[in-house]
Amino acid sequence: MNKHTLQKATDIWKEIGQHKTPQELHIEMDIYKKILNLFQVGDYCYFIFSPPQMQMEYKNESITQLLGYPLEEFTLEKFLEAIHPDDLGTYLDFEATITDFWGNLPTEKVFRYKTRYDFRIRCKDGQIKRLLQQVAVIQSDEEGAVLRTFVIFTDITDLKQSNKMVLSIIGLEGEPSYFDILPAEKDTSQKDMLTKREMEVFLLLVDECQTTEIADILSISPHTVSTHRKRIFKKTQTSSVLQLLKFGLEKGWV
Repeated sequence: MNKHTLQKATDIWKEIGQHKTPQELHIEMDIYKKILNLFQVGDYCYFIFSPPQMQMEYKNESITQLLGYPLEEFTLEKFLEAIHPDDLGTYLDFEATITDFWGNLPTEKVFRYKTRYDFRIRCKDGQIKRLLQQVAVIQSDEEGAVLRTFVIFTDITDLKQSNKMVLSIIGLEGEPSYFDILPAEKDTSQKDMLTKREMEVFLLLVDECQTTEIADILSISPHTVSTHRKRIFKKTQTSSVLQLLKFGLEKGWV
């Protein structure tokens, strides 16, 4: 592991934690609620990360199942070392962008966003997989310092073909979302290919919801859902939910 790379990562993650020391975390329903808000599209693994302490905590055995590394071997340094060398620089740039974003949020909004982007990683057996990383804050303090995050990696190797890494910051509880963010343009607004309502329908479609379910969730008629569905397929030039899912992964919408 390049010492410069590790130091850069350390600086980024300690900044987001504002050099605080996390208190004991009691893992209760809040974590499970976060899990439900993170959309899975394949095999996945997860852990809790403490930015101030630079430690992976509560590592789940699914890490070994997905990546092959024994839990005691899968340290932060090993993780950074396993990231594809062509993706590592962008990975760190994305982390710096996310740190700035969270650092500029009002304290009460820290929990209202999750971040999402993909990268390639080398497994224990040498196989290269593409992972979708999603992160949500699960512990903060009165000053808004991010003390612990829930991190989930989902295997999207068979769903995304291009090597373009895409960063998105997803707003929860009515907050705005930002898609395909460039590190130098941290305030890039949501792409306007789809309207706000169409984006809501899109996310429910790729979550395998049926027309009647979407209508109930959004309090609109099934006919209106069908109209949005047709427009979404036309705008994205897709003809199936699977194609729509792949399109969303390319754009960083999923």
